[in-house]
This record gives sequence, structure tokens and C-alpha cells, in this order.
Amino acid sequence: MKTVTRILLASAAGLAVVPVAHAADLPARKAAPVEYVRVCSAFGAGFFYIPGTDTCLRVSGRARFEYGYQGSYSRSGTAGDYSGYRSIGRLNLDARTQTAYGTLRAFVRFEMSSRTGIPTLHSGTQNRIANAFPAFGVDTFGRAQTVVNADKAFIQFAGFTAGRAASFYDFYAHDFEFIASTMSSDIASTNLAAYTATFGQGFSATLSVEDSIARKTPIYAPTSTAGFPGSVALSPIFLGYNAAGLPTGIGTVDVIQRSRMPDFVGALRYDGGWGSAQVSAAVHELNTGNPVLGSFTGANLGAALSDANKRTLSRTATEYGWAVQGGVKINLPFIAAGDTLYLQGAYGEGANMYTGVTSYMGSYSASASSIQGSAFSQFFSDATLNPFTNRLELSTSFSAVASLLHYWTPELRSAVFGSYGEVSFARGARAAQGAYFGLTGTGPGTPGTRFFTLSQTLRDSYRFVVGGSLIWSPVKELDIGAEAIYTRYGVQNGRVLDLSRYPGQNAAFVNNLANPVVTTGSVDAFQVRARVQRDF
Repeated sequence: MKTVTRILLASAAGLAVVPVAHAADLPARKAAPVEYVRVCSAFGAGFFYIPGTDTCLRVSGRARFEYGYQGSYSRSGTAGDYSGYRSIGRLNLDARTQTAYGTLRAFVRFEMSSRTGIPTLHSGTQNRIANAFPAFGVDTFGRAQTVVNADKAFIQFAGFTAGRAASFYDFYAHDFEFIASTMSSDIASTNLAAYTATFGQGFSATLSVEDSIARKTPIYAPTSTAGFPGSVALSPIFLGYNAAGLPTGIGTVDVIQRSRMPDFVGALRYDGGWGSAQVSAAVHELNTGNPVLGSFTGANLGAALSDANKRTLSRTATEYGWAVQGGVKINLPFIAAGDTLYLQGAYGEGANMYTGVTSYMGSYSASASSIQGSAFSQFFSDATLNPFTNRLELSTSFSAVASLLHYWTPELRSAVFGSYGEVSFARGARAAQGAYFGLTGTGPGTPGTRFFTLSQTLRDSYRFVVGGSLIWSPVKELDIGAEAIYTRYGVQNGRVLDLSRYPGQNAAFVNNLANPVVTTGSVDAFQVRARVQRDF
């Protein structure tokens, strides 16, 4: 029995050894090598190779909190806010590949923010350019807004840039400011296609074809709901005249501008050890829609016009606005490392966005104020339609800005800045619209009446602003600071009715007011904004 047991155990042991022996004869399978992320030093700090490619990528971003305080002249409607809050999140993706033709680059920036409160933080501009979702609650309408913005998405290759990028026309572009209150062209995001030629010795030149939507300030229209579904912006045209040469009927032209031609931008730039300089120019098309069918007579005209007294109304001719800008950026290391001075000036006709006179007040709007319930609003229209000639007449504007950044210590810096600008309309533009008022009962008022004299409509205006900031950076890429600005804007000549005292004024109301009436020539505004920002 013992012998049988030994035989069975020996057999089991032999069977167990056989698979092991066969396994030893098979080839061993090696684990796949781990591909670690490699640092890419070809394009500076922060880049790494995307695994499996020769493309280098840098991921960066920003988190920002802001609080702003600005007074209000009114508590009616959506006005009356003193405080404003904004938080911003930003994500940047920068991908670069070295090629035989140079660097191939793709850059994408996504930005999202939540805004509430005062209008210079909760900006209607974001709604007008389709970046924002406004709130509609009883207590939040006009006071809360979420912004989602594809801020950048462009490709650069062999001198070409194509996609959504900052305008090549811009130079200073509020570089040292929180509130962005100076009159300076600053189009951070627009669709464009450009070519930049580099000549060496620091010189370069760029020709850029840019989206005209980013630069349109509405043509003046006394009847307008532009910016809402079913938008209409109608400007009057006189049809038919009597024996004395006075207009006897009125038609209208749709003056909402269509996207037909891009803007053409050219820039000559120099970059050197002492700083930078740039001269840029732009051409901007202004156009209208068709005359509106079914001409109408004014309230004071009586019977409809006879066919014999009507004249054929042709389409309004296209006009072309233009702007030029020059600026220098001067490094001042002899004062302190990092100190910099900007000086810039711009002039334009029919191109107010290019001179930056609409900055802070309200871009993409024919008229706006920087403070709620303001006594006076500036008018910014790029052009007016002359009702006698059916021609677009361009407005003119200019601006100047100076901005200085100074480092008190490597961790503590401040900026001081100032700016001045003016907007002027074509000679006779107000009087022409006043003649229209004499027929229909709307507009700036009949020339010679008190309503016309005190009307704010199409008044030539000015604005200046001064401000300063103090920023502490206790660690790298962390900013904690505050900025304060003072601005004044008003009419270049005469006075206007104080709208804070007479809201909803009209011709009959003003002309029947007993003397004296409350008027103003300017408005003052003051804002303080605090910021905490972390870049990574």
C-alpha cells in the first residue's frame, strides 16, 4: 500500500512540472514602454510635447474677482445700482510645431464670467455683441449676466494669421487699466485674416482683412428698436416739395447696416530695446438697406402726396469711413525696472470705434451714458442720413491717451493714465433732423424752438478721464489691487436739458415749461474697482 501511494505522488509531481517546463520554452512578452510627458524647450517655459507627436503645448489660464462702486442719479427702471461684481475664468491652449516654413501655431482662449450690478461691470455691450445671457427675474433683469466668449481661436503660419484674434489696428488697448476707461481702440476679439512681413532691424508691416461687425456704430435713426428681434431703424427722407421749396412729404430708409465689405487695416510697427512704435490705418464701409415702401405723410401735412409731387427715392449711396492712429511705448528702466510709458493719438471719420471714443460709455450703441440716470448722454453714430439729399454724412472723432506704469518695488506697482476725446457731427445734421421734426413731431426739435436748443440729440460732445491704480503682487502671477477713475463728459457748446430732472421729456413738455428750466453742460462720474487675479 505504501508503494502504491509513493507511485501516485511521484506521478502528480511529474505532471505539475511539465507545464512549467513548457512555459519556460515560450518567448516572454515585455510590457509596453511608458511614454512620459517630455518638456519642450523650443518655445519657452511651460511647453511640453503632446505624447506621440512633435507638437508642443502650453496650458495656462486666469481666475479673476472684481468689485466696483459707482454712484447713480436715478432709481427708476433698471437704474439705482451702486455695487457691481464680476468673476472671470479663462483657459488658454497654445500649440506650436516647428516646420520647414517656421513655427505653426494654433491658439485658443475660452473665457466665461458672471457679472452683476453697475452697468460698467454689467455691460450692455456684451449683450449687443452676442456674448452674454441676461437675467430676466424681477430683481435681476438688467442686473445679472453670464458671459461665454470664444475670445481667441486663430492659426499662425509663415507670417499669416487667420481666425479670431485681437485687431492689428490696436496698440495701447488699455494695457495698464482695470476699468478700460480711456478713449483707446481695443477690439480684443474679431474675425480676421492677416499677413505680417518682417523686415529685420525690428520693423514689420501687417495687412489685415477684419470683420466689420466689430467696428459698427449705428447710423442715427430717430425711430429705432435696433438690437431686438424684428429690429427697425428708420431715418427720414423728404419726398416732394412745394412752390416755396419746403418738403411736403416723408419717406424712410432702413439704416441698419449690413455686413458687406470687411474692414481693411494696415499697420507699420517697430520693436526695439527702447520700446515699440506703431502707425496704423483702417477703411470702414457704411451702408444702408432699401427705402421703405409705402411713403407716409407727416402729422402736419394733411392729405397724402399726389403722384406728381413725389420723387423717386433711390438707394442711399455707400460711404467709406477711415481712421489713423499712432502710438509709442517707451521703456523707462532708468527710473525702475519694468517702468513703461504709452502715448497714443487717433483721428477718424465715420469710424468712432477706431478712435475709441465709445470705450467705457457703451460701444455698439448710437447713444449711451456711463452712469445710471445720467443728466446727459453722448451720441456716437458714425453717420447721419441727410433727409434733403439722401446722403450719409460722416461724423468725426479724435482721441489722445497717455499711460505710465511705475514699479515702486518688484512687488508693488501703480499706473496713472489720462485721456481726452471729441465727437462731432456733420454741419447741419441737427438742423436737418429738426426739419423732419417740424413735419412729424419727433426728433431733436424744430430749429428755433427751446426743445431744439436744449435737445441732446446729435450734439457735438467731449470726454476726458484721469485715473490711477495700485497693485501688490506678493507672489509671482498674483495681483491684488484697486483702481479709481474720474471722468467728465458734456456738450462742446451750449447746454442741454437735465434728463435726470425731466425724464421722458418731449417737445410739448419742454416748450411749455416756465422759465427757468434745469439744464446742464456736463456730467461727472467716479468709479472705484478692486481686483484679485491669479494667472497660471
